[in-house]
Amino acid sequence: MAASITGEDRFARAGEVTGPTPAPIANPAPLGLAAFALTTFVLSMFNAGLLGAGGEPIVFGLALAYGGLAQLLAGMWEFRTGNTFGATAFVSYGAFWLSFWAFVQFFESKVPAADAGHAVGLYLICWGIFTAYMFVASLRTTMAIATVFALLAITFIVLGIGNSGGHSGIIKLGGWIGLATAIAAWYASFAEVTNATFARTVFPVRPLMKR
Repeated sequence: MAASITGEDRFARAGEVTGPTPAPIANPAPLGLAAFALTTFVLSMFNAGLLGAGGEPIVFGLALAYGGLAQLLAGMWEFRTGNTFGATAFVSYGAFWLSFWAFVQFFESKVPAADAGHAVGLYLICWGIFTAYMFVASLRTTMAIATVFALLAITFIVLGIGNSGGHSGIIKLGGWIGLATAIAAWYASFAEVTNATFARTVFPVRPLMKR
């Protein structure tokens, strides 16, 4: 004889079957990539010597609002989607831009001129180390993303060496590589947001490895 179902049990089972489904979250990666790309591009224009140093303060607003806060938010939303790689990358680089803004605004004047280059060089090289191991992880994603991380690791290392030794030519080289990094990140963002909007592959983003 089948066990009887009480009204309370029936209500609980009905809730399991017909209860509200959590709303899906949009892919935050295009936002994070766009914020990173635009801020990197503008800073790299100055590092490459294509624009006069007098305009550099424009970078600080971008570093705070777009490269920093927008990318940090994208990373938080990546945690919500369960994407460990995306969350680690966007939160970290959002924090990079925020720390860059904070250093220039509040702490740069406190560093003796003789030590500034070495301090900034260490800062950039350490970010290069982080980016290098994120590049290894990016090999599990797409060619576009892996290209961004490969170029970014080189950018950080070159800029770090240039700042440590006070070599303006090396810093300019890092600026040019940074421009290439920004363009690669823009493409990755553009492809993802366009493909999602059109609901089909308009611009290819090829996976590097089969899952």
